[in-house]
Amino acid sequence: MNITEKILAKASGKSRVQPGDIVDANVDVIMVHDLTGPLAIEAFKKIGVKKVWDNKKVVTILDHQIPAESVKMAELHKMLRKFAKEQNIRLYDVGEGGICHQVMPEKGYVSPGALIVGADSHTCTYGAFGAFATGIGSTEAAAVFATGKIWLKVPETIRFNVEGQFQKYVTPKDLILHIIGKVGVDGAIYKSAEFTGSTIRNMSIAGRMTVCNMAVEMGAKNGIVEPDDTTASFLKGRTTKAADYKWLKSDVDAKYEKTVDIDIEDLEPQVACPSSVDNVKPISKVGNVEVNQAFIGSCTNGRIEDLRIAAQIMKGKKVKQGVRALVIPASQEVYAQALKEGLVEVFTEAGALVCGATCGPCLGGHIGLLASGEVCISTSNRNFIGRMGSPEASVYLASPATVAASALTGKLTDPQEVEA
Repeated sequence: MNITEKILAKASGKSRVQPGDIVDANVDVIMVHDLTGPLAIEAFKKIGVKKVWDNKKVVTILDHQIPAESVKMAELHKMLRKFAKEQNIRLYDVGEGGICHQVMPEKGYVSPGALIVGADSHTCTYGAFGAFATGIGSTEAAAVFATGKIWLKVPETIRFNVEGQFQKYVTPKDLILHIIGKVGVDGAIYKSAEFTGSTIRNMSIAGRMTVCNMAVEMGAKNGIVEPDDTTASFLKGRTTKAADYKWLKSDVDAKYEKTVDIDIEDLEPQVACPSSVDNVKPISKVGNVEVNQAFIGSCTNGRIEDLRIAAQIMKGKKVKQGVRALVIPASQEVYAQALKEGLVEVFTEAGALVCGATCGPCLGGHIGLLASGEVCISTSNRNFIGRMGSPEASVYLASPATVAASALTGKLTDPQEVEA
């Protein structure tokens, strides 16, 4: 079996599973946030169960629209706080955590071999730690609240074998954009995307999180990387379950639907152009596109190494007049580290606005919305019509390096071009 099949077999108490099997699996952790949590609570109450199945395995994180920008949102936050108190479950409130997909591994809720579900499509991020993690709907989350179980079809697996070393200012974000451009937004529907090869083995946890985060953008059920010493190093002191990582490997004779080989030696910065994530072009082929806003952050690229590479490019320079540059760390932990390293000072001196840990403009939140005809270059994961404000605005997706460079020049720019 491959790693995904092994996890689903373990979770369902079976010695073996194969693609197409329907399993009734035990959930290790479930997460909801401020947009999906209220619907889950309403559905849970209709089920008629008084208590969640295990209050230690339910996590609520306020991240999408914080602090509340409307009375309606404030009431929903109030509902979530009340439910968390009644059920004695952990809630990360405004200023405590940050974006759910960064907070979950930081706070020790993610471990190798676990089956994790979240009422958010980018829950697949946790596959970076060798977990099976997938997004579910709010009513499905309510059923998990009540039973601790979920039925799943064991997916076929596509193996992405990545070899080579990145050129300067080419990043894991460029890799995953390249992959999505290659296979298409429907190229891995209900498949497991397993990322392997020397490039992945040498990649940081932050990079692996970026790659797994966007697996859903090609339709994948989950993205996953085999756990190793890099995984254990990040999780040390965060969870006691990291010791389980050694046995969770795909067998050498594991079967895959197909293997996609990728060599990144000559990969240049990639850009997903409006309004589909698979409309990907090398930066050299995009043309002269002026931007009104540059956004560095989100659950895809708001980690400390993302901020470091952006600050490296922006240090001692100024954001182009007429460009709004937003920098939003993915969590309070990342924000604190950025302060210690002087990165916040670099951004503010360059003329960027640094905000507290929140999802921000990624899902049309209350920070950084676009007007009609405006263009944003963003490190987030989706560029759908209306995703970031006006349906007549345009969103381009790129790496933190490319976004930082573009903020300085006022147009889509290869970061090599602005190097001092």
